[in-house]
Amino acid sequence: MDELKNLVSLPDTEIDCSDTPELDNWNETVIDKFYRPVKQTITIRLDADVVSWLKNGGKGYQSRANAILRQVMKQQGQPRKAA
Repeated sequence: MDELKNLVSLPDTEIDCSDTPELDNWNETVIDKFYRPVKQTITIRLDADVVSWLKNGGKGYQSRANAILRQVMKQQGQPRKAA
C-alpha cells in the first residue's frame, strides 16, 4: 500500500517506464473492451409484434433491443434541443 502511495505522489516525469514496450501498430487496438454502461430499469410500452419479433431471436431479447436502439442512436448523433 505504501508503494502505491509513493507512486501516486511522484510526478509523471520521474516514473520509470523504460521497460514498457513501444506500441507501433495501433490498427489492432481494441477500444472499450471492458466498458460496460450502467443499466437503468425502465418501463416501456412496445407493440406486441415488435416484442414477439425480439423474443423469437431467443434468450437476450432485452439486450437485442438495447443494441438496436444504440445503433440508431449512433446513426442519428446527438439529439437536437427543442426550440
